[in-house]
Amino acid sequence: MSDLPDQQDLPDIDPDADINEPRLWRSVGWTARVIKNDDDEGWAVAMIKEGEAEPALIGPWTMGRDKKNPKPLDTNAFNTLVKTAAEVLRRHEQQLHAQLHKSVIVSTDTAEFEVTLDIVPDEDDPYALLSAFDGAREQLAQVRVMPTFKLTRATAATWIENEFRKPGR
Repeated sequence: MSDLPDQQDLPDIDPDADINEPRLWRSVGWTARVIKNDDDEGWAVAMIKEGEAEPALIGPWTMGRDKKNPKPLDTNAFNTLVKTAAEVLRRHEQQLHAQLHKSVIVSTDTAEFEVTLDIVPDEDDPYALLSAFDGAREQLAQVRVMPTFKLTRATAATWIENEFRKPGR
């Protein structure tokens, strides 16, 4: 790809003003820029969310009727691109959340517990918090564990059986 669009490269106008140009649109917190695709003879479009340095989405863009220049952006295309880019970000956030937050339900002879593992991906000191909750969502215990701790029903049950003492490595 050619140089990716940079929010600082946008024309020197009101940063909140909408832009509706054939290769550059900005509205509703998003910027779409049609760029030359150096990998082939075609064009690409980059979607950047306001305040972000990197595009949320880069995809192929349609050639115009002359088969040389890109098709101009328009309202419908921009709205579709915004919807698609927002969905990409939403799925990314869901995936990250699923990687960092896990939960299992464990039933014992006396009660049912929800055990959660919340990973804190700190660059210098990553860790995880292992927590236990009763049926009323009252926290019963919480310990700090390694971020690599594997939460399963079996490890949660063992933790409960050991009266919530910090699990060994």
